[in-house]
Amino acid sequence: MTRTPLRVIPLGGLGEIGRNMMLLEYGDDIIAIDVGLMFPEEEMLGVDLVIPDFTYLRDHPGKLRAVFLTHGHEDHVGALPYFLREFNAPIYSTRLTDGLVRVKLNEHRLLATAETNVVEPGELIQAGVFEVEFFTVAHSIPDACGLIIRTPLGLVVHTGDFKLDHTPVMDQHTDLIRLGQVGAEGCLLLLADSTYAEIDGYTPSEQLVGESIRNILVNTSGRVIIATFASLISRVQQIIDGAAFTGRKVFVTGRSMIDNVAMARQLGYLTAPEGLIVGVEEMRNTPPSKLVVITTGSQGEPTSALTRMANGDHRYITISRGDTVVLSATPIPGNEQAVFRNVDNLFRLGADVLYNRISNIHVRGHASREELKIIQGLLQPEYFVPIHGEYRHLVVHARLAESVGVPVGNAFVMTDGDVLEIDDEAAQLADRIPASYVYVDGLGIGDVDQHILRDRAHLSTDGVVVVIVAVDKQTGRLTRPAEVLSRGFVDVEEGSDILERAKQVVSRALEGAAHYAEFGDINGRIKDSLSKFLYDETRRRPMVLTVTVEV
Repeated sequence: MTRTPLRVIPLGGLGEIGRNMMLLEYGDDIIAIDVGLMFPEEEMLGVDLVIPDFTYLRDHPGKLRAVFLTHGHEDHVGALPYFLREFNAPIYSTRLTDGLVRVKLNEHRLLATAETNVVEPGELIQAGVFEVEFFTVAHSIPDACGLIIRTPLGLVVHTGDFKLDHTPVMDQHTDLIRLGQVGAEGCLLLLADSTYAEIDGYTPSEQLVGESIRNILVNTSGRVIIATFASLISRVQQIIDGAAFTGRKVFVTGRSMIDNVAMARQLGYLTAPEGLIVGVEEMRNTPPSKLVVITTGSQGEPTSALTRMANGDHRYITISRGDTVVLSATPIPGNEQAVFRNVDNLFRLGADVLYNRISNIHVRGHASREELKIIQGLLQPEYFVPIHGEYRHLVVHARLAESVGVPVGNAFVMTDGDVLEIDDEAAQLADRIPASYVYVDGLGIGDVDQHILRDRAHLSTDGVVVVIVAVDKQTGRLTRPAEVLSRGFVDVEEGSDILERAKQVVSRALEGAAHYAEFGDINGRIKDSLSKFLYDETRRRPMVLTVTVEV
């Protein structure tokens, strides 16, 4: 007899990079793994962030038992402040991840009401029918973990973001011994990181970056400014070690970097000799050859410290000839243009810029093909779902899994909103649920949709023409000539002729309007006739807005 199925429901992170969130559901119990955000793509005009769609959880109130966080990167924890405004569930994570989350929640004034719990790898947490165990993985941030989830149907393994680094910076290896034990017991389902499933071989060790940074500090006579992610604590430690080795002082700038460095030092994840990290005054009195600056802005974020330096408006640091700027991060897809704009501006200011295309100053935090094969071999799962990647990464990873032993047909390429149901006998894609992009724009969450983005794109490409008409309430006729204003369509002086003729088009559109004054009809007539006239004259389609005043 078939029992209740285990339902696997991705709300984000499948078919895209970022916005990672996965639900596991069995009967009346749901657990969530990660609640991440995605940075907006270029066509998402004016959007600040993209977060998962929580509709399914809203539609099933009272089912969510807990949230488990694999590590502290934004694409895995960044949407928590928006999530916690609606849902109240205990959050479990390792110590550094908890510290990063608390900094974030404090910023959003949500810390007092959030239930955050620190978990040690190997500890078991009961959440409804699920029993969850964290295991350590090597990644580009300390305290990264995968999850072993005991369900009524068998063991599920979620790798989180991982690689097999045999010389990790903070001595955190991927726990292959524990994964071997899970494989021996029997793994029902593996959910594994697919970001670099296209890349052959093995991912280089994080140690390479430490050596590169040390070489740069030894061979550079001027000031060195290094930009990286604020959550890349192990990279910050490498920079501090290199500074200590070369006798340089360290100055930290960028709000999130300052907050995270303070938290990591407090928790013991960052160690620095007394007096090595300096404040503003001491930084100003330190010779350039004796200074390293650690900053945010490796992704070209508009308000970040490095972007301010590149634009010449940072409060404390002015880029000058002799400075070396190091971008110790790979641009996230969609951010390349902003990153390289900063690189250009820094070169213009006289700095020497080292970035991923010309220097070995960043290694990936994700497993390549040979490492993915090792995990498959250890676990030998019955079913496999590739996660964390664009669609091509997922397809390539599914084929890789089938080539090393996953039964053909048991590797499921899913996208956000697909529902996989596993029961005693089989697994199948059974359903689809809402999992569209939710846009955060200023203080608004979800109030910007595709229609608004389409209008913004329309305005940005063809501009807007505003028609202001005063009409007689009794007859619907114009009481005075229409006013026509243009923004982003034609230069007002050069286009004065076309705007004058546009007024005549509006007048003609309302000529036969005796005895009606229905606003919808008036606005429709103006819009249709003016849009046609402007297209015929210019082959452009500006947005036409009408303002009708009754007299």
